[in-house]
This record gives sequence, structure tokens and C-alpha cells, in this order.
Amino acid sequence: MNSHSKQAVGEHFSLAAMEHARAMTWKAVEQIAEALRPGMRESEANLRGKEILQALGMERIWHPVLIRFGENTLRTFKERSAGDPVLGEDDIFFVDLGVVWGGHEGDAGATFVTGSDREMHDCARAARTVFDEVEAHWRGTGCSGIALYDYAAERAEAHGWRLNVDIKGHRVSDFPHAIYKAGNLGDFDAAPAAGLWILEIQIAHPTRPFGAFYEDLLA
Repeated sequence: MNSHSKQAVGEHFSLAAMEHARAMTWKAVEQIAEALRPGMRESEANLRGKEILQALGMERIWHPVLIRFGENTLRTFKERSAGDPVLGEDDIFFVDLGVVWGGHEGDAGATFVTGSDREMHDCARAARTVFDEVEAHWRGTGCSGIALYDYAAERAEAHGWRLNVDIKGHRVSDFPHAIYKAGNLGDFDAAPAAGLWILEIQIAHPTRPFGAFYEDLLA
């Protein structure tokens, strides 16, 4: 499969619709994060997330609502959470949503902190910082997806964190993107086009059992 087919879209695809899906998904991420409180179990948070998406008028979920607390912030999308932890007064969590709005796929995720643990706050900020640096590198160089993730690992290390190299981003488009079999962004050997790829950044604290996650559309 060549790079062109990996960036194929359907006849109803539009960048404007992708931006709308992006904006709505971020709105949901923010509302869900605001609704979570210490004392809530991770399973309860995921149920609350689904309720908020329904209230916002989502078309459908294209990947499961994923909310992780504490040590579970180190786990990848495909790994199950360990137990059903309770969100603490000084804790860290992330929200990861994949939602269809108007026939187009939104995908967004960010990390939040309860309390005042400085290193947790630093970790959450660092995930966004690394994302922003890698996004700027994409805009400035037009490099391949492979090169983007090489750069992401360098920037995470420069800031004192470890990049989870098993998390490498993916395609989105008009639903369903899966028919294009595009593989991971981090394995893509051409320049990713705007509006088609999600850049995912997951980092880990070098010694403590937590991490942070941030993802958004390269647009």
C-alpha cells in the first residue's frame, strides 16, 4: 500500500467537518474532566463520560471512552486498567475520546490533576508541551511520521520524561477510517497530510508510577 492510499478519504470528507468533530470532541473532554471529582471510581467516570457525550448529541462512539486514574495513566489504549481505582485528592487522570460528529471522527485526549502534587502538574503540562513541539516540527519540516516520533522521543527526554514508544498515533477521517488500513502515524514513511492524522503523546514519570497523555488532530 502506498502513502497515497494510506491518506485516502471518502466522497463526503471535508476539512471543515473534521474541524467541527475536533471542536466537539474537545468540548466533551473538558466537560468530562470538570465532572470528575475525588472519590469517584474509574468505572463511574467512564459511565459519566458516556452520559455527557449523549447529552452533547454525539452521533456515535468510534472507540470506547477511556478514562484512566493514577497508575493506570501508564497503560496503553489496548491494555485493561488495573482494578477500579478511586480518584484521590492528589491524583492524576486522563480522558481519551473517539467520537463521530456529522459523519467525521473526532479524537482528543488530555491529562488533568486533582490537588497540588507538583510533579503530577509538571507531567500533565509536559505531555502538552511535547505535543506542541512535535506539531511545530511537522509544520516546519514536512517530515515523515517516523521522523515525528523520533523527534517526540528526543523532546520527551530533553524535558526529563520517558516517551511511550508503543503509542504512535493513527488515521482519522470520515467514518470509518479503518477501511483505509493506514497503520500507525509513527510508522508512516511520508509526510502526514493535515486533517487526517492524530498525533498521540504518552509520557511516563522516570521514577514514580504515573504518566500523562495528550492527543489532537494534526491540522
